[in-house]
Formats: sequence, C-alpha cells, structure tokens
Amino acid sequence: MELIVLGCSGSGAGPTSPASGYLVRTEGTTLALDLGNGTFGPMQRHMDPFDLDAVVLSHLHPDHCADVSGLVVHRRYHPDGPGKVLPLHGPSESEVRLAVAYAPSSDERVATDLTDVFDYHVFADGPAGVGEIALSSAPVDHPCEAYGVRLEHQGRTLVYSGDTGPCRSLVELARGADVLLCEATWTDSPDRPPGVHLSGKQAGQTAREAGVARLLITHVPAWYDGEELLAEARTQFDGPAELVEPDGRYTI
Repeated sequence: MELIVLGCSGSGAGPTSPASGYLVRTEGTTLALDLGNGTFGPMQRHMDPFDLDAVVLSHLHPDHCADVSGLVVHRRYHPDGPGKVLPLHGPSESEVRLAVAYAPSSDERVATDLTDVFDYHVFADGPAGVGEIALSSAPVDHPCEAYGVRLEHQGRTLVYSGDTGPCRSLVELARGADVLLCEATWTDSPDRPPGVHLSGKQAGQTAREAGVARLLITHVPAWYDGEELLAEARTQFDGPAELVEPDGRYTI
C-alpha cells in the first residue's frame, strides 16, 4: 500500500497545508481517508477523482469531511460525469450530516439526497472490503461519534487514529501494525481536556503499547510546532517516527 497525504493540518487548514485528508492506494484500489477543508484540490494533483473507489470518514467534524461536498459537485457536474456510485464508510449519521452540509438552504422542505453519489456503509456494522483493501474500525474517544480505522492489504497494515484522546480501543486496533498514522494535536500537559486529542507524548505511548513498526504523526495545528510534538513522541516510542507532510508519499 501507499499513503499519500493531501493535508495534515489539525483542526482546520493552515498556511502550508489543508486539513486532514489522505489517499490510500494499492495496485487496483484507491480510497480517500478523510476529506477535510482544502483536500479536494490536492487530490486532483494525484489522481482523477472519477477513479476513486471509496471514501472512508473517521468522523464528521469539518476538518475531516468538509470537502466531501466538493467531491459531490465534481462527480455530478463535471463534463466527464456523473461518476459511479461510491461506497462511503463512516459514522452512523454520515448520510444525514453530509446531505445537510450540501443542502441549498436550511429549509427542511428542501430535500437533499446524495445517494446518486454515495452508497453508505456504517462502521458499526462491522468489517468491510474496499476493493483489494480489508477495512475494520474501532470507536475512539472524541466528542462526537469517531473511529480509528485499520486497512490491510497483502499482509501489510496501516492504522489511522482519526481524532481521539488516549484509549485502549486504539491501542488494540493498532496492535502489530506496520504503520500507525496518529494525530498529535497539542503538547503534553496535565490540564488538557480528556477525551479530545492526543499529545505528542501520548501518540508515542500509543505506538509503543500497540507494538507498531513505524509512527507517522499528523493533525498538528498551525499554532503548534510539529517538531516539538514529534520530540515528545520519540521519548515514548523508539521505533522510526516522523511528521507527515502535504503531498508526502509513504510506502506501507
């Protein structure tokens, strides 16, 4: 598998990066893993959006799903469209929330239906397949319905934390993974609110406890120094660890 970073800025787009969004690609399958603010533009540098095989959303905060609306417009109205109906894997409210985000007005009488673009699949229904990629998930600790995601192909495993505070479910989901793509949103401090995000130190602890081979740090807000968060992670995890970068490519 190959991981391509469309954006990695935490909590919203920053001056040098869109918000969270990634492509995961094998020889025969390409899926989008989150599509936060600003990620649809970079997607078009890396692929034709009509060649996308699925969308996977860890949760429904705008910095992880806002550019789904742009994908809808492209696949509906581009001269080469409409595209095939795409599987969309995500939280239970995905169909309703994405329709509301795309709606032409707040008038409840104006129905918005995106089922010509997406075939919705709910994480809570259990493991699924996306082309050549096996997909499983686990609930994580965030103020909304949120999931970590595990992707497997030909004996290689990528686990994505989504947004989460420290939790055993993420550790177990990431157990033995080749790569953990993990958020680190702030520096470590005892006064951080629980159940929201990981510090750099906590991301490193998660990687160590899960026994992963490699740690990739993402979701660093523009107001924090990613190198400081990476240094925290390295105090807890002695394997290879690095910050991801926009347009970065990583072999799993």
